[in-house]
Amino acid sequence: MSLVYNVARVLERNAWRHGDRLAVSTQDESLTHADLAALVRRLVSGLREVGLERGDVVALLLDNGVDFLASTFAVNGVGAVFLPLNLRLAYDEWRYIVAHSGARFLIAEERFADDSRRLSGDCPDLEQVIVTGTVADGPPSLRDVVDRGTGTDVSFVDTSADDVSRLMYTSGTTSRPKGVPLTYGNVLWKTFDHVVEFGMTSGDRTLVSGPMYHVGAYDLPGVSALYVGGSVVILPRFDAVAVLEAIQKHSVTNLWLAPAMVNAILALPEPQAYDTATVRFVTNGGEKMPTPLIKRFFEIFPNAWLADSYGLTETVSGDTFLDPEHVFSKLGSVGRPLLHVDLRVVDDDGDDVPRGTSGEVLLRGPKVFSGYWKDPEATARAFTDDWFHTGDVAHLDEDGYLFIDDRKNDLIISGGENIASPEVERVLYQHPAVHEAAVVGVPDEKWGEVPKAVVVLRPGATATAAELVEFCREHLARFKVPKHVEFVGSLPRTATGKVLKRELR
Repeated sequence: MSLVYNVARVLERNAWRHGDRLAVSTQDESLTHADLAALVRRLVSGLREVGLERGDVVALLLDNGVDFLASTFAVNGVGAVFLPLNLRLAYDEWRYIVAHSGARFLIAEERFADDSRRLSGDCPDLEQVIVTGTVADGPPSLRDVVDRGTGTDVSFVDTSADDVSRLMYTSGTTSRPKGVPLTYGNVLWKTFDHVVEFGMTSGDRTLVSGPMYHVGAYDLPGVSALYVGGSVVILPRFDAVAVLEAIQKHSVTNLWLAPAMVNAILALPEPQAYDTATVRFVTNGGEKMPTPLIKRFFEIFPNAWLADSYGLTETVSGDTFLDPEHVFSKLGSVGRPLLHVDLRVVDDDGDDVPRGTSGEVLLRGPKVFSGYWKDPEATARAFTDDWFHTGDVAHLDEDGYLFIDDRKNDLIISGGENIASPEVERVLYQHPAVHEAAVVGVPDEKWGEVPKAVVVLRPGATATAAELVEFCREHLARFKVPKHVEFVGSLPRTATGKVLKRELR
């Protein structure tokens, strides 16, 4: 296959074409495109000095910021593979991922120095640890590595479309995390499609407030702004007020917000006090938003396209988007596929189902990965020919718009009837006292399984279980109404806002 330009070369072009313009801004520093390219060149040279080679896996245990961004581009510049680790995982989970991936290098925040030492002892392939700060009698610092690099005459290796650029591990909401290798081809086709979908240009300024170790923050559209000479504004973590302040300060044009993030912004006392007129699109996805919340969203972001989306880690995220013309007329839909994404909805025999009928979503295209890391059995289960089985249950309407009904493993089967938990959740969200809700199946002696609602009430609001059950009865078939209701202070979620229903069960 023909060579694909190494993604690090994007920075070289930007340094030539947009050198004096802002590339990345954080709370602590700002770099022009020329600055960012120079930093990455020095880091590439320094990483080679300490032994990093093409094809090596480099685990990243890093906060949002310039270090994370520069490390991803530099690792790829060497032709190595970066592995972003979820900072919220427990040590044993890190150990499993680092060992399973075969990572040789680890770049970690200074506060993780002790854990990094443990990992180097527990993971036989891990040979080199680098930390962001200076640790007494510890591993070399990232600044030391940068200082070793000359930054001159640095060449980025040629890579093919099939070479692995990034290795990510699924969140493990239903099983042990699986490694997802994303190739340069996957990433480039994702970027091309998102640039086309949103008409991105060098004038775009993307706000990143979610964790960069996730495809939502890194890819949706994330660093795609750099591919067109735009800029990225990075917050250390999500904070609703900080997001609105950053939008106003930097004239942000786009951002990704998980459902829980949208809820947090909508819950602020006076979000309209901030100037958000520059925001032209917000990517979102995960849980369906009822009409009142969507209308509230447009009060805060009057010029934005709320692009509800559907995607997976295995596809570098963002496979479908709901166009702005149909936000209300196709309420609940995640839109239609991207230019280079094919989509089918099939039954258990693999045959296409009629429009309006639920089935499993299958995807194919150049942005879809080709198999799990070191797991041929899982790969075989996940593919039929070149079609990837997502495990998600959905239906297409008469116009080809996709509606996600449920995760295949989250379907509740009660007395032989299938219950899609999002349908029940959507009704609960319409109750004025409900802030968040999740519905799961729990064992029942008579029906085998019945729905249970786990509910977070709005501050100061009150509601009883009987009241919520009666409310659901007004809007749902009787067999879909929750048989149990539990009130909690918060729902367990991944860093990207997905409810961990495995924990609820």
